[in-house]
Amino acid sequence: MKFTDGYWQDRPGAHVLRARQVRSITAGDGRMTVLAPTAVVRGRGDTLNRPALTVTYSSPAPGVIGVRVEHHAGRRSAGPSFALAAEPGHVPDVVVDDDAGVLTAGDLSVRVPLGDAWEAEFRSGGRLLTASRAKAVGAVTTDDGGEFVHEQLSLAVDEHVYGLGERFTPFVRNGQVVDVWNADGGTSSEQAYKNVPFYLSDLGYGVFVDHPEHVSFEVASEVVSRAQMSVPGQVLQYYVVDGPTPKDVLARYTALTGRAPQVPAWSYGLWLSTSFTTDYDEATVTASVDGMLERGVPLSVVHFDCFWMREFRWCDFEWDPDVFPDPAGMLERLHDKGLRTCVWINPYIAQASPLFAEAAEAGHLVRRPDGGVWQWDMWQAGMGVVDVTSPAAREWYQGHLRRLLAMGVDSFKTDFGERIPTDVVWHDGSDPQRMHNYYAQAYNEMVFEVLREHHGEGGAVVFARAATAGGQQMPVHWGGDCFSTFEAMAETLRGGLSLGLSGFGYWSHDIGGFEGTPDPEVFKRWVAFGLLSSHSRLHGSSSVRVPWAFDDEAVEVTRTFARLKMALMPYLAGVAREVTDAGLPMARAMVLEHPEDPTAAFLDRQYMLGGALLVAPVMSGDGVVSYYVPEGEWTSVLSGEVVTGPRWVRERHAATSLPLLVRPGTVLPVGARDDRPDYAWDEGVVLRLFALADGHRSTVVVPREDGPGTTFTVARDGDEVVVEADSGLGGWGVQVAGDAATLVRAPEGAREVRLQL
Repeated sequence: MKFTDGYWQDRPGAHVLRARQVRSITAGDGRMTVLAPTAVVRGRGDTLNRPALTVTYSSPAPGVIGVRVEHHAGRRSAGPSFALAAEPGHVPDVVVDDDAGVLTAGDLSVRVPLGDAWEAEFRSGGRLLTASRAKAVGAVTTDDGGEFVHEQLSLAVDEHVYGLGERFTPFVRNGQVVDVWNADGGTSSEQAYKNVPFYLSDLGYGVFVDHPEHVSFEVASEVVSRAQMSVPGQVLQYYVVDGPTPKDVLARYTALTGRAPQVPAWSYGLWLSTSFTTDYDEATVTASVDGMLERGVPLSVVHFDCFWMREFRWCDFEWDPDVFPDPAGMLERLHDKGLRTCVWINPYIAQASPLFAEAAEAGHLVRRPDGGVWQWDMWQAGMGVVDVTSPAAREWYQGHLRRLLAMGVDSFKTDFGERIPTDVVWHDGSDPQRMHNYYAQAYNEMVFEVLREHHGEGGAVVFARAATAGGQQMPVHWGGDCFSTFEAMAETLRGGLSLGLSGFGYWSHDIGGFEGTPDPEVFKRWVAFGLLSSHSRLHGSSSVRVPWAFDDEAVEVTRTFARLKMALMPYLAGVAREVTDAGLPMARAMVLEHPEDPTAAFLDRQYMLGGALLVAPVMSGDGVVSYYVPEGEWTSVLSGEVVTGPRWVRERHAATSLPLLVRPGTVLPVGARDDRPDYAWDEGVVLRLFALADGHRSTVVVPREDGPGTTFTVARDGDEVVVEADSGLGGWGVQVAGDAATLVRAPEGAREVRLQL
């Protein structure tokens, strides 16, 4: 939100009180409090009728500094608030002398000088990260009754800002106005389903605004050398998060806001949806499933979209008896084929459902200020919204989910949760403005809790659309309703990379696009992209996404990349451990893995799948793709060809191919199976060696879903590579990539393999 008219003047109707002077600094209880009058005080008389701002610095953990800017501090906050995790026992160092106050938390410090100018500098190990300078801190009132607080943090020359949730606009946020306000806007606008008030700078720090309500960011779009954040009200709370690398920033940020758990192995396989408005029953579902299996396409999950329930009655958790007369039997028959099942739900109750009257009578639906149930006709006729702040409503909703789980459902697609009204009263008195974005968090948590209760830790997975800060704790999230075009494919990737830089580890999207029917070339190229994402789902709106609906080559493409993903599960499972342990996304923007390469700052049509695989989806009908290769000798997984960087490459790829390159110095574990994702990943695994330099030393962990798995240590000395396993698991092997003749297998019980290059 802009408050200025150019740099010198305020906008008509906006009145800004800015911190002008650091009058006093006090220390106590691990905090540093600054009194900042809004004019320079020369004498006692100047303190009269003079507003002042209070800025308090604190720290919840090493490398994280909190900043609280207050005008009038006595306002009551009704909640909800983000749940943040402070490090137990951490107390920052605070030193105040005659010149300045300094609060230090680990390598990160903030210094505020006493004097007749406002300034606060954030440094890491002595290196300036960002600063709050003249005119940066302000409390605003507007002629229409609005109240806001803003902060502006400096941006350096050649500094780039990323994140702020899943955004489909240009990847680098510089020059953009970003409103953190969840909306059901598709993938072709500035709106987003997953708004996260956190941005990451490639200078090696991040900024998290601790407000679930509307947060407005002006990223070099008002004052072009600053990033401004503003919130309604009288208080602004934010945190500066140290690096020094972008990976370190994400690790600290997700330690503060929560990390994603592990998800079940079966969820990495291919999901086949009925699509949205297509006609389907058990016979058509079975035909699609059997068609995939008969064509050799590994399939893991069958998803039933909205019309598994009766029309006009969503969401009443009842199978349409005319279409699915024996749902429990059908689910059992799908399980007998080795498949899992997922059903669509939303947090709304249509008036035509018998559950509406029940929920309204019990107080389970959000109410208007006059006490009546809030309703509208958008999406479902007369629908109400489940009041997730009510323990009774949550238990009532969860009871229906438990009934479906007992029937044989394995997962839920938690759709919607963005269009949450603000002219309502919540059961627990929550602020409607703060609940708008936060609703997605509470909704997904409500569902994920039941799945975790049923399946155990690491066994729960949802397919969620809406989210906000902390939503990464309830995976998986998908990209929403995109069009079936190459342009939408690019939008989708931008959104996913942005989400990954906002703390979310797992991500998926509708293969082929949702709206419309993709032409065969779009579908085939999207299949390769989708099966090189953490989670992979075939889904559409009014048309099915079975590959034979397009052409025979589409079947071959789907089979090829589905089997490739299954074979890569030992590697992907290791990458998934980094999601939980370090807060890193599986699909990573190039800047995350290559922050030292200036070209990586702008790359949004390619990504790293984990730390070792470079993926450049083909987004053209003629198969031509341009991509950037960082320094070193990178090897194609599919062809074995070597590409030496740094340089741009332009290639033409057949439908069964795309640039999929292995980083030099990689030991890539490849599984013994390619027909399913849930197998013992370390049994029979082959470690493929890619351009290992003399003196190379590394550790490769191949986990198991139910245990630690096997750890391999790899060392090259001259022409010999020695690989040691920490267990006596037999059958594993070592191979120089691309040379099958070099494969050496470990005998049963052996813990060491030696390979001559």
